[in-house]
Amino acid sequence: MSSPAPAAAPSARRWLVLGVFMLVAGLSQALWLNFAPLLPTISADYHVDDATAGLLMLVFPLLYVFLSIPAGVLTDKKGYPYAISLSAVIMAISAALRIVCMPETGGFWLLVAAQTGMAIAQPFAVNGITKLVLDWFAADEVVSATGLGTAGMFIGMAAGLAATPPMVDAWGMQGAMVGWTVISAAIAGLSLALIRTNPNNTVPLPPEAGVIENLRPLLTSRPLVLLFGITFLGLGYFNGLTAWIDLILRPNGVTEVQAGYVGGVLIVGGIVGAGIIPLFAEKTGRRKPFIILSVIAAIGTLWPMCHSTNFTVIMVTAGLQGFFFLPAFALLLDVGTALAGQALAGAATGLLMMAGNGGGVVVMMVMVWMSGAMGNWEGAVILLVGCLAAAGVGTALLPETGAYKPNNA
Repeated sequence: MSSPAPAAAPSARRWLVLGVFMLVAGLSQALWLNFAPLLPTISADYHVDDATAGLLMLVFPLLYVFLSIPAGVLTDKKGYPYAISLSAVIMAISAALRIVCMPETGGFWLLVAAQTGMAIAQPFAVNGITKLVLDWFAADEVVSATGLGTAGMFIGMAAGLAATPPMVDAWGMQGAMVGWTVISAAIAGLSLALIRTNPNNTVPLPPEAGVIENLRPLLTSRPLVLLFGITFLGLGYFNGLTAWIDLILRPNGVTEVQAGYVGGVLIVGGIVGAGIIPLFAEKTGRRKPFIILSVIAAIGTLWPMCHSTNFTVIMVTAGLQGFFFLPAFALLLDVGTALAGQALAGAATGLLMMAGNGGGVVVMMVMVWMSGAMGNWEGAVILLVGCLAAAGVGTALLPETGAYKPNNA
């Protein structure tokens, strides 16, 4: 059993450290989704089909599956400041490479290589959230701090979806890539300068065992295996929806810029929800009812969002979808920490993210196959509904973990 949380008064610096982490995690999501609302333009400019253009996004969850555990090991060995800052630097370098990946210069496959560099960096940033929160925040702030950390990811998603099409319209593709490079370099500098371990934490985070020793108890715990399955379905659903949102909405008369706005509103709704719904979970000491609510709300809003030809209806349902569904991610991370214990929190987060991104790869690929086989995206949307329904059933079977206990090991 791990030692209790340190008694020292929380430092105000914890919010600065969390804020910089939010920027790094958000950047990793923005760079992933830059091209999601631009697939028709990418296909036309680089002379590739939609499925091939989708590799610019598919490479992220695909590599996350393979790198999630190594990222967790590096975080445990070198510390989360090292892993997060390394990720930020790699993303900045890869963002700069995209500047020369225009159709007339580097070509499509060099652009895929640049995206691959960012995809390699992503898990090293995102997997650090549990360690950072446990290091800097008191037990009664863990859920809220985790919610804010994931809100940073949502902000990045919104920026990548909503800001990139107008940037391309104003500055051209190359100018937009220059803009994202400047942002990436600034965030990398902040990460190197400001992300540190908590000097007031006199009881260091417990050391984690080796990879095999970590995986064995996690993979033999039935509740955790069920949680991994729920995450596979939930993040598979979300990755599939955001990656192909432009192609899903295009038959309804939605333009590239409008599709970006829809994705942005969906994520902004999630940011608001992530700041509200986890607070209720924290106050009640219950997580299951709020995760189930997220699933039900997502099912109720998905169909009108994907089928309406009224842009206002699409925007409203997208905002509601984000508000109720995206906070479930923070709650799933918290459930994983509670079930695994503080000593295995990093490994549990790595497995959760690996499962979720594995779901992203599978769902994205099946959606593209179904759209090609059927000639439309109707079957793909039905697949998304099925993922949500199965995730809801799985959540109902989870044990309620109760209020977070820092010595739960």
